[in-house]
Amino acid sequence: MVEPGQSLYAIARMYSVTPESIAQANQLNGLPYLVVGQALVIPITGRYYWVQPGDSLWSVGQRFGLDPSELARINGIPTGAMLPVGLRLYIPPAPRPRTEVNAYVEPFGESVSAGLVAASREAAPHLTYLAPFSFRVQQDGTLQAPPLDDLLQIARDAGAVPMLVVTNLEEGGFSDELGRIILNDQAVQDRLLGEIQRLIREMGFRDVHFDFEFLRPQDREAYNRFLRRAADLIHGEGALISTALAPKVSAGQTGQWYEAHDYAAHGQTVDFVVLMTYEWGYSGGPPMAVSPIDQVRRVLEFAVTQIPREKIMMGQNLYGYDWTLPYRPAGEYARAISPQEAIRQAARRGAAIEFDTRAQAPFYRYVDEQGRTHEVWFEDARSIQAKFNLLKELGLRGISYWKLGLDFPQNWLLLEDNFTVAKRAG
Repeated sequence: MVEPGQSLYAIARMYSVTPESIAQANQLNGLPYLVVGQALVIPITGRYYWVQPGDSLWSVGQRFGLDPSELARINGIPTGAMLPVGLRLYIPPAPRPRTEVNAYVEPFGESVSAGLVAASREAAPHLTYLAPFSFRVQQDGTLQAPPLDDLLQIARDAGAVPMLVVTNLEEGGFSDELGRIILNDQAVQDRLLGEIQRLIREMGFRDVHFDFEFLRPQDREAYNRFLRRAADLIHGEGALISTALAPKVSAGQTGQWYEAHDYAAHGQTVDFVVLMTYEWGYSGGPPMAVSPIDQVRRVLEFAVTQIPREKIMMGQNLYGYDWTLPYRPAGEYARAISPQEAIRQAARRGAAIEFDTRAQAPFYRYVDEQGRTHEVWFEDARSIQAKFNLLKELGLRGISYWKLGLDFPQNWLLLEDNFTVAKRAG
C-alpha cells in the first residue's frame, strides 16, 4: 500500500526488486505518480513479512502455514530467536490449488473490436473457458449468434474451452415472455436443442451455458424440466452444461430475478453453475462496492448448502463505477471504469484512495471541472485477493469474470500466484 511520501524507487528497495519490474507488473505506464492508498503487486516469488510487536516464529508460522523451525531455516535465524520489530521475513509460496476460470467477452456490432480481440488473447492463457456473450434465443427457437471472428480459435490456441452462452435477451433486456415461450413450447424447445446440437458439432463448443434471467416465478419447474432435457442431449454430445444464477441468500428469496432459479435443482442437473456475485453497486443505484465481500460470502455460504461446492463458480467483476453526487434514483447513471483507469484518474485528480474493510473494496472521491463531487468504487489487488481467499476457504470450483475489455493486470498476476488454472481443451 502506497503511503504518503513513498516513491517507486523506495518501495523497490524495500522488496529488493527494481522500480521497472514493479512498474511493468502493475502496468504503471501513463501514471503521473503513485497515489496514496494505491495497492501494488510486487513481482517476487513468495512474499515478505515485516515483524510486528508481539510476533514470534510460532505466530508468524501459524499465520502462513509454516513450521517455525522451517521459517527460521529459510530466513537464517536461530530457532529460539526473539524477532525484532521491523525484521523482514521471507515467506515461501504455498502450494497452489487447481481452479477453473471462466471469462465472458461481449462483442457488439458486426465484428469483434480490436480491443476485445487483444483482451481475449491476453486473458486466454489464464482461462479454462472463454464465453462469447451471447447466442440469443429467438421466439421460434433459432439462435442469433454474436460476432465471433477469431474468438473460438483464440480459446483453442490457449487450451481454453469455447463456451456457448445461450440467453433470453430480447430488445436490450432479459425477457420473461421469451423465457415463457422457450420453457413451455415443445416445438420451440425442439428447435433450440437442435440448434445447440448443431453448434456443438460444427463449431466445437464444449460447454453450453444457459443464462436465462428475469423468468416468471411460475416457470421455475418448467426451467428445471428444460435443463434436465438439455443435459441429456448435451452430455450425449460429450459436452458440459452450466447455468448462470442470480445471487440468492435463501431458497425462498422473492423477486423476479430470483424465484425461478432453483439452486438445488441446478446443482443436481448441471455440471457447474456461475453465481452472479456482483452488481450490488450498479450503474443505476447508489455508490457502493460492486461486489462487497460480506454480501458475496452470504450468497456463497447459502449456495454450498444447496449445490455441491465443486460445482460452484464465484462471479467476479473486472470493473468499477464512477458516480456523480448527490445520487438521485432517477438521475444520471454511473460510468463504468476499469481498475487501471480508476488509478489514473485518482492520480490526475490528486485523490487519495481509501479502503472499506467491511466490503474489502477501494474507493475515493474527487471534484470535476464543473465543481461536482464524484465517488468511485473499483477493484484492486486487495479486493481480488480477498475473493481468492474466500474461494479457497470454501473449496469452490473456480471463478467467472464479467467481463473482458477493462484493464485489471493485477488480477491476472494474483490469479496465477494463487492457483494453477485447470485446462480442459484437448
